[in-house]
Amino acid sequence: MKIIKRNGAEVIFDIAKIETAITKANNAVEESVRMTPLQIKRISESVQISCEEMGRSPSVEEIQDLVEKSIMAHGAFEVAKTYITYRYTRSLLRQSNTTDDRILSLIECNNEEVKQENANKNPTINAVQRDYIAGEVSKDITNRILLPKEIVDAHNAGIIHFHDSDYYAQHMHNCDLVNLEDMLQNGTVISGTLIEKPHSFSTACNIATQIIAQVASNQYGGQSISLTHLAPFVQISRERIRKAVKEEMKLLGIDPSEEAISKVVEERLKDEISRGVQTIQYQVVTLMTTNGQAPFITVFMYLNEARNEQEKKDLALIIEEMLRQRYQGVKNEKGVWITPAFPKLIYVLEEDNITEDSPYWYLTRLAAQCTAKRMVPDYISEKKMLELKVDSNGEGHCYTCMGCRSFLTPYVDENGKPKYYGRFNQGVVTINLVDVALSSGKDMDKFWEIFDERLELCYQALLCRHERLKGTLSDAAPILWQYGALARLPKGEPIDKLLFGGYSTISLGYAGLYECVKYMTGRSHTDAEAKPFALQVMQHMNDACANWKAKHNIHFSLYGTPLESTTYKFAKCLQNRFGMIPGITDKSYITNSYHVHVTEEIDAFTKLKFEADFQQLSPGGAISYVEVPNMQQNIDAVLEVMKFIYDNIMYAELNTKSDYCQECGFDGEIEIQEDDGKLIWVCPQCGNTDQSKMNVARRTCGYIGSQFWNQGRTQEIKDRVLHL
Repeated sequence: MKIIKRNGAEVIFDIAKIETAITKANNAVEESVRMTPLQIKRISESVQISCEEMGRSPSVEEIQDLVEKSIMAHGAFEVAKTYITYRYTRSLLRQSNTTDDRILSLIECNNEEVKQENANKNPTINAVQRDYIAGEVSKDITNRILLPKEIVDAHNAGIIHFHDSDYYAQHMHNCDLVNLEDMLQNGTVISGTLIEKPHSFSTACNIATQIIAQVASNQYGGQSISLTHLAPFVQISRERIRKAVKEEMKLLGIDPSEEAISKVVEERLKDEISRGVQTIQYQVVTLMTTNGQAPFITVFMYLNEARNEQEKKDLALIIEEMLRQRYQGVKNEKGVWITPAFPKLIYVLEEDNITEDSPYWYLTRLAAQCTAKRMVPDYISEKKMLELKVDSNGEGHCYTCMGCRSFLTPYVDENGKPKYYGRFNQGVVTINLVDVALSSGKDMDKFWEIFDERLELCYQALLCRHERLKGTLSDAAPILWQYGALARLPKGEPIDKLLFGGYSTISLGYAGLYECVKYMTGRSHTDAEAKPFALQVMQHMNDACANWKAKHNIHFSLYGTPLESTTYKFAKCLQNRFGMIPGITDKSYITNSYHVHVTEEIDAFTKLKFEADFQQLSPGGAISYVEVPNMQQNIDAVLEVMKFIYDNIMYAELNTKSDYCQECGFDGEIEIQEDDGKLIWVCPQCGNTDQSKMNVARRTCGYIGSQFWNQGRTQEIKDRVLHL
């Protein structure tokens, strides 16, 4: 068994250290109230057993809490008092250099907590370390100076989660929809260089990747672009190629028919589209932003977004090539084709592609094949989205999320026109619903009272985020605020007007609805008797957002939080505060947002239909998934799920498996096993456990992770049951 030290390093559990600490406290009191060596040994053994029962690596603080409780349980109150005093004194001494210790552990690559914090960051790389080091300093300043103490204390206790505090010291926002159309059509500026409208599709793709990298370096969340914004450049390339072909034929003294010319032109055009798409696919994977990672980029594929039939056909060419290249994958260092984490792809299911006799059915089938092998694309139902995303004009709209799941609220500009590209999210604060329930002790009146207190805390924290962005000058991130990604403000102008009136959103996140309902009602929220309470909880949070919005003219919106490392943090905090409660706190994770618990036996169609009701009540963002086995030989089943998504739920994905062992060449599912109290990844063919010699891809938060996860998330992945 291993433990997590205060600086994040992981070390072997040593019971002798517990015995030594208790013995020192014991020797410091009067002999008449001392414990016997046997009692000290029993206390130490009981602490060890409690740690083993956690099923994860406990922290030093958790172990010391167990020691205190065990000493008091033996009635040795004077010893306990001495032990507590010693802990407090040591804590005061540590407060001056905690940040220093964490930074040093980062540099030496022995901070296990940080190593597993982000499944798409490799903490051994200098650029990632630099970002993490800056983050530690930012968090320290944020906690000591910038945020009110009650918010910091609530965050540390796992009552709420103040997301991305490592970026809070800077005036940075969360995620956005990049207005790629404006930047390509009207030009932009990158690093002081004017970039004019491109004259070919391949050049447009190259510029798009540069824009993606620049945007990613000036924010901390996900971003999305639409392939529709690249489609007009296909026709520009077509015309350029046609002109070149005609000149070649003239030089050769050939007078071909228009049909023959068109055939040559289309073949060369397909080659250019292939090269352009490859630029996006490979540059996104290989680019490293100033955050020390590949950009968190989502690519939107929506045929009905095209403005005319020719553009729609050209868009279909781009989508087809994007799917074909993603199906192939990218080569790892061994030259083997594997599944990349980015870009995330979203394919819109619509009338023109959802049935076998529709004109673009071939794209839908290709998308299904790609999903079965590479876990993407994910799927948005145009039908359901038009029903749910209705603006003040009474018109429904279909558009992409910002990154993995954060959705903008419908917005109509001052000219009465709908606007989505160029908008953004100000930030997220998440409420731990499980803690609300457990704090109430199953008293319903107390539950709603505590719920409102916690929502007020989230509200104050969200206002801190909003106020932090107010006054930010457009000069802080010219690519965003001056050169078209989000706006074209003059130099020196604050971004304040973009923070009000719905141009941007700010998100109240939530986590653990399943455990909350299970504790309060004794039933899963999938039970017909418990579901009304679950929906009532959701509506209560929506009502709070509506009240805040009316008060401030800021678009607060409810958001199904994609917990990654925080699912583990929340679980540990709940265990510390409330102990091990069967079915509630006895795992190293809590459930994301409204999702059905990962261990619950439920079929794919029932799950999607059930979760659709909750997705509707998460207007700020949500995604549902179904866990499936290897579907590469059963594409028709994948298509049936996709058709069901189209008719029943706005946004969903299929979780397949895509792993590779570099030791033996195994191409299948790398397994999770327990080893000395820790979950590890093991190749079922050769037994390889070296994570640096395997490629594992799993979807954890709406996007694919490929750098492994903390113990809580790893247990959640291990516990998942199949839905198909």
